Parts: sequence; C-alpha cells; structure tokens
Amino acid sequence: QVQLVESGWGTVQLGRSLRLSCAASGFTFYYYAFAWFRQAPGKEREAISCFDHSNSRKVYADTVKGRFTTSGDSAKNTVFLQTDNLKPEDTAVYYCAADTRFGCSTMILPETLQYYTLKFWGKGTPVTVSS
Repeated sequence: QVQLVESGWGTVQLGRSLRLSCAASGFTFYYYAFAWFRQAPGKEREAISCFDHSNSRKVYADTVKGRFTTSGDSAKNTVFLQTDNLKPEDTAVYYCAADTRFGCSTMILPETLQYYTLKFWGKGTPVTVSS
C-alpha cells in the first residue's frame, strides 16, 4: 500500500523552527522527486520546495528560500523540511507529494498543479505561526 505520511505539526511563535517529516512506504524511494506544498486558508496550494532523489537536486520557492531546507534519508524512506525563522504568513497545512514523471524544475512551478495530478500525496500536517 502506497503511503505518504507527514508529521511535525505544531504552533510556534514568530522566528522559531519546526522540522516536518514525510515518511514514504509502498514504492521505490530512489526514483521519485518529493515536493513540499502548503495551503493557507482561502489560498491555493503552492509548491515551496522539492528534493529529487535521483540527482540530489533541491529547489525552493522564493518565499522560503534561505529559511527552509529540504533533505532526504533513503535508509528511512523519509524526506524532511526544516523550517526556520518562521513567520505568520507561513501558517498553512503542509503537504508532501511524490512523482517520477517530473523533476524538481517542473514540480516547483505554480502551474504544474493546474495541468497534472501528482502521483502520491500525503494528508497534510498543520503549522501555525503566531506573532
């Protein structure tokens, strides 16, 4: 059974950090690019980072570049999103998604979700940042 399960939810104050995890099972981890998305209340889901295991490439949206870091542990079949210097505008439900069809250059594009359904999604984990 294919699963992506996010964890690491929390409520934190401005400037603090959280580490989100996405545990994958039921498929071969190595061949997939894993992207982190987030969706704030009343807004569209947006891609914020991507880690491609096949070439170790990492890509970030401008809104999180320099504050968030994505990584992967193939031995644990898990990808991580380290979120530092959190701001109230980072408040959202965070999702991970995986696909073999696209590299990170495509998965990070805003229009990708308009045209494609990514292969696997987690159910999301909420992050709230208070000021």
